[in-house]
Amino acid sequence: MVRILLAEDDDAMREYLARALEKAGYLVSAVDRGTAAIPLLESEHFDLLLTDIVMPEMDGIELAQKAGVIAPDMRVMFITGFAAVTLKAGKAVPQAKVLSKPFHLRDLVMEVDRMFEVGSATGLS
Repeated sequence: MVRILLAEDDDAMREYLARALEKAGYLVSAVDRGTAAIPLLESEHFDLLLTDIVMPEMDGIELAQKAGVIAPDMRVMFITGFAAVTLKAGKAVPQAKVLSKPFHLRDLVMEVDRMFEVGSATGLS
């Protein structure tokens, strides 16, 4: 089963995303900031880092770069509501997928499914 580490500082968004991904069959560990993700990356295996870009303490780009050293085979997907940081993310972590807010949960699940070539019938609408 695919394991996802979700780093999102907005409580409601974090719960919303985690619930949708779990409903789609993914195992999700969620943290509220990048600095909280590092110990999990060091002690557990994750297939995907799903991170907001703009967060306090450590932004998602820095987190993805550190994650790339800790777990080089892990995939990365950024979520952001700021168009200006999308370009910065693409340059810093070129292999990462960027999903711009606002997005529908169905779109998020479809993108994750595509990354892992999973045929998920989520029923999300």
